[in-house]
Amino acid sequence: MTNTEVQVAALYRFARFEDCAALREPLEQVCADVRGTILLAPEGINGTIAGSEAAIAGVIAHVRTLPGCSELEVKYSSAAMMPFYRMKVRLKREIVTMGQPDIDPLSGTGYYVAPADWNALIADPDTVVIDTRNDYEVAIGSFPGAIDPKTQSFGDFPAWFRENREAVTSGKTKVAMFCTGGIRCEKSTAFLKSEGIDEVYHLQGGILKYLETVPPAESMWEGECFVFDQRVAVGSGLVAGTHSICHACRKPLNAEGRKSPLYVEGVSCAACHGSRDDAELAGFAERQRQAALAEARGEAHFGTRPKRSSACEKVSEG
Repeated sequence: MTNTEVQVAALYRFARFEDCAALREPLEQVCADVRGTILLAPEGINGTIAGSEAAIAGVIAHVRTLPGCSELEVKYSSAAMMPFYRMKVRLKREIVTMGQPDIDPLSGTGYYVAPADWNALIADPDTVVIDTRNDYEVAIGSFPGAIDPKTQSFGDFPAWFRENREAVTSGKTKVAMFCTGGIRCEKSTAFLKSEGIDEVYHLQGGILKYLETVPPAESMWEGECFVFDQRVAVGSGLVAGTHSICHACRKPLNAEGRKSPLYVEGVSCAACHGSRDDAELAGFAERQRQAALAEARGEAHFGTRPKRSSACEKVSEG
């Protein structure tokens, strides 16, 4: 990492926190020199933060002192610019929202598959491969042959599986699942086991670890991987991708999408054109104007951002 790059750390750990509120203030203090979002819930911690190597190291060291977090794994990457606007530590019911209170990943998940062994598993004709991410994420990249549930949020996954179980698993003996960083698969594989599916596997470390460690010549990944920060997407080696984002609906945009006559930077894209009223559009336009003025001054813009849709819940769907 060069002196001009920012270190980005993605982390999660399922653990049992008796008093999340008591953990919040000390964590906020140690995060004073980083930006990003960290979620705390009774089931554990989930977050993505960015800053200097020293500041990140201090936060990680603190998190590893929390109950059940001594073996916390972290996925590091870098960004040319700070990918977050501010630092937030939030208290939540779940660190990744599935809406199935009886599912406990600490009680058992699917079998972990190392990135080096993933290609062989998904190439096995007895394996059905399921992408557990949301539709807008799948649209910009996935593994060939993977089933896209076309969900708009992770909470839709259980109903999708129950409705499509027979069609999805017919004639297959193994289920292989993957997501961005691995956290959604901790829950989705635990859910499938609760539904009676025993031979279920998931990509350890998620797509990010696969892209980081599997050489491009051996990689089966097609496209880019959506990430929940201002980089928008990354490719092999976790290098920043080519996608930008629509600041109105928070959906990723490729070069073709930016050429659409319905795309107005900061205001709308083909996916959300016509879905906003005049007042909202005026607000988006004013925000874009202020952002452009701030950029011209060489400043970061921290103005009011458009309300997030379920398409961008940042670290809650890592």
